[in-house]
Amino acid sequence: MKLVIASYLFSILFMTATSHAQETFEAKSSSEVVIDSGSLRGAESGGVVSYKGIPFAASPVGSLRWRAPQAPVEWAGTRTATEYGSDCMQKPMANDAAPLGTPPTEDCLYLNVWRPAKPAIKMPVLVWIYGGGFLNGGASPPTYSGAELAKQGIVFVSFNYRVGRFGFFMHPELTHEAKGEPLGNYGFMDQIAALNWVKRNIHAFGGNAEDVTIVGESAGGMSIHTLLTSPMTKNLFHKAVIQSGGDGKLMMADKTSAEQAGTAFAKAKGIEASASEPIAKLRALSAEEVTDGLSMATLFEKPSDGPKTYTLPMYDGQVAVNALAAYSTGRFRKVPIMVGATSADLFGIDGPMIAGAQTIARTLSGENIPVYYYQFSYVAESVRTPETRGASHASEIPFFFRTLHAKYGDTVTSLDAKTSSLASSYLINFVKTGDPNGEGLPAWPKYQTGGLNRLDFDEDGAATTMND
Repeated sequence: MKLVIASYLFSILFMTATSHAQETFEAKSSSEVVIDSGSLRGAESGGVVSYKGIPFAASPVGSLRWRAPQAPVEWAGTRTATEYGSDCMQKPMANDAAPLGTPPTEDCLYLNVWRPAKPAIKMPVLVWIYGGGFLNGGASPPTYSGAELAKQGIVFVSFNYRVGRFGFFMHPELTHEAKGEPLGNYGFMDQIAALNWVKRNIHAFGGNAEDVTIVGESAGGMSIHTLLTSPMTKNLFHKAVIQSGGDGKLMMADKTSAEQAGTAFAKAKGIEASASEPIAKLRALSAEEVTDGLSMATLFEKPSDGPKTYTLPMYDGQVAVNALAAYSTGRFRKVPIMVGATSADLFGIDGPMIAGAQTIARTLSGENIPVYYYQFSYVAESVRTPETRGASHASEIPFFFRTLHAKYGDTVTSLDAKTSSLASSYLINFVKTGDPNGEGLPAWPKYQTGGLNRLDFDEDGAATTMND
């Protein structure tokens, strides 16, 4: 049985390399490439070629709702890849720090690639995983553009993954239908499918599939913990950056509680567990009915008196395991790590983001791998007030990605730009070498208990080493 399941997982997440994986980088034109599902034409601008809206899996609609991602449909001719694909279905948040750039739909398993316009081979690859509490978020926000980092000689990849009830959902009849197929954590399966796509295809863009760094913030950082410890991610990445991702102890459900939540949701839609073909009826619901108003904002509302009708990620033993337990026993991908949080992150100094980052730095450095620990305290000058007490959650992203103008427009100051150049230089160095240090940069020592162990991006735009 174990062999059957392993073979199935191997197949559904397309881990078999195609003949394309043996090819060297050779663009048919300045912006045309060939991947395993067809030919693509991107757009060149400012020394960078971008390819957007590339399907990395089949559309997860109809009978593929609440299924592991399936292979993308091949196309004939050359696909124009100049616009983002739709972000995944959700109720957008009005006050989102990174508002979606496309209308969300259920047909959303698309990714984007940025590379330098000048052809090169075996460039390091950065893969970005967005946050949003596993309920919101997408790859299309302008602050998540990879163009500026690609100019530094890397290939930048971003992708969508299913969120909310589309990404994390269980029901007893789904369990019966699955017959050993992984289920429940569809969002994590999408992330793994995207990394497998990178493994098979990134050579076509000049990227090196053997030099991949995964970077995630908030729920994306929490996802990094899952990817570091998942049995299904061997050889898919080689370095990791965890931004405001906590300590690996997610608010994860078990199978029983997740199935109870799914059953309660179905009942709320008039579909009893004893009904004939309840899953077919659930799949017949519109995307809006499945979303049912669920978003990050509802997490902080007063809970209803009724049973819970949604679940966050869950431990399933196949895709996701208890990361905190895996770290404590050394069962994780032992790769160089950059980890940190903002100075006024969620829930304060002793909260899960700041304290969690320190815990992870301490825990993983004990496993004899290089760990670089930071705190981001800088606040853009245009939004500082006398009441400002530090950098808020997610505010560091446009600094690391050099997308300040997308976030702050014409209010970007020279000090803002200097701080962004500093932060992104450390990130680029880490992506290229596994060490953020470089010529002209203040030294950033590896984490060590009892010594100078934290780099602080302070309010003056400097990088200062501190004893945490």
